[in-house]
Amino acid sequence: MKLTNMLFTAGLVLSSFFQLSAQNILRTNTSNLPTLSLQNAIEQALKNNYDIRIVKNDLSVAKNNVNLGNAGFLPSLEGSFSRGGSIQNTVQTPSTGAERKLNGVRNTNSAYGVALGWTIFDGFQMFAVYDRLKELEKQGEVNSKATVLGTIADVVNSYYALVRQQQLVVAKDSALDISRMRLRIARNKLEIGRGSRLDVLSATVDLNTDTSSYLQEKNLLKTSMVTLNQVMARDLTQEFRVQQEMNIVQTMRYNELASLTDQLNPTLQSALINRRIAELNLKQVRGQRYPTIGINSGYEFSRSANPTGFNQKLTANGLTYGVTASINVFNGFLQRQNERNAKIGINTSDLNLEKVKQSVQGQLISTYQNYQTNLDLLKVETANVDIANQNLNITLDKYRLGSISPLELREAQRNSINAITRFLDAQYQAKLSEISLKELSGTLNVQ
Repeated sequence: MKLTNMLFTAGLVLSSFFQLSAQNILRTNTSNLPTLSLQNAIEQALKNNYDIRIVKNDLSVAKNNVNLGNAGFLPSLEGSFSRGGSIQNTVQTPSTGAERKLNGVRNTNSAYGVALGWTIFDGFQMFAVYDRLKELEKQGEVNSKATVLGTIADVVNSYYALVRQQQLVVAKDSALDISRMRLRIARNKLEIGRGSRLDVLSATVDLNTDTSSYLQEKNLLKTSMVTLNQVMARDLTQEFRVQQEMNIVQTMRYNELASLTDQLNPTLQSALINRRIAELNLKQVRGQRYPTIGINSGYEFSRSANPTGFNQKLTANGLTYGVTASINVFNGFLQRQNERNAKIGINTSDLNLEKVKQSVQGQLISTYQNYQTNLDLLKVETANVDIANQNLNITLDKYRLGSISPLELREAQRNSINAITRFLDAQYQAKLSEISLKELSGTLNVQ
């Protein structure tokens, strides 16, 4: 009677448990840890990630450099002050008079004032420099965007790796429950003389195997948690759980992605900016052929004292002004050399742009192909999970009635866990492909 009640109870538990779909099984989570959402993880990473903070500092420097003064448009104004003197022993022999000797004669002089210098024309070089500074600012923005996209991709990848691992732990824990029930049934059968010692030993070995597999998955779960904490740049020992859903966008189209990639891909944008900078560099070099014209002005006050001089004291103050002009007549053919090198730089930037375009296009094609293949695999594995669980339910019913051997139950159990593992792998790989496509097309965001 005791064995009958136990089998009946176990059968009810197992039947109700495995009537759930694969998705319901995978969403089971009894952890008391706080739940971390994907959006919250991304927000923390964007706030704390070291790479993002560094690239933001670089962008701030690039923005600060974009000003008229840095390009050479504005004049310079300098203040100056000097004071000095000397102590001398002198012998003066005038044409009319006796020789005169003086010892310890002190001479003093001082001057202070302001000087203004302003280059009003330098062959349009200042315009090229200013445009170059603005392009460098744009490049800083592109680099910042690339770093943000890369960080978001790292967070999403790490987050869904944790989702997958968390679901694997749940699946392995479910398999462990079945093995425990099987061992209890085997022991009960042995007690009433309807089972064998071999069945108990076999059930014990399988339970130990499932326990080892479960512990390994839990260890991988902890490791994945540390990885996500590291990407978010927070306490690496902090424990949490993640949301179980892994929604995959299945409507992405290649033509739309290719168009967005041409417009928004940071690597392509950076290559285009580099070509523009190369053109501005040639413009700046050519500007050295033109004359440079500047104006200068100043106001100075000076005072000197020389007891042995013609004027023993002299005080002066006043305004100074002038115009300067210079032109490069010949510098050893360096001008022609510099222009040739600048043109080669433009050609190099063109080649690099074409190289980047081909590389990005190749990544997009390969990633999109992987995306489609992973979606097809996901459909197959989703169906396999349902079939494997139906098979396990039937096998459990037969095992409860004693019409099949433990080995058949073990095989059905193994098929079920393998199907769930393949399903989770296919789901994760499909999500990775989706993330990569969004990163390449520059459309990956916090949503």
